[in-house]
Amino acid sequence: MSVLDNFDSWKHFLANRLEQAQSQGMSQQTISQVAYEVGDYLAKSVDAKNSEEAVLRELWNAASKEEQQAIANSMVKLVQNEANS
Repeated sequence: MSVLDNFDSWKHFLANRLEQAQSQGMSQQTISQVAYEVGDYLAKSVDAKNSEEAVLRELWNAASKEEQQAIANSMVKLVQNEANS
């Protein structure tokens, strides 16, 4: 089963990777840029595996670059909040 098959698994996977990046000293700006690049790659190259991913793809594709950055930053905050709870 891929981490993309289930949205909760995907969030957990992202939260783990975010914790690793922060523990290795990656700046918030770098994390934000990586999140944008991952979001862009997924929207262009990976089929949505569930309804949440389909909605995110539609939002991403409808958004301007600045709005896409906001979506990426929101995903980072979402998984940060999950990791801290």
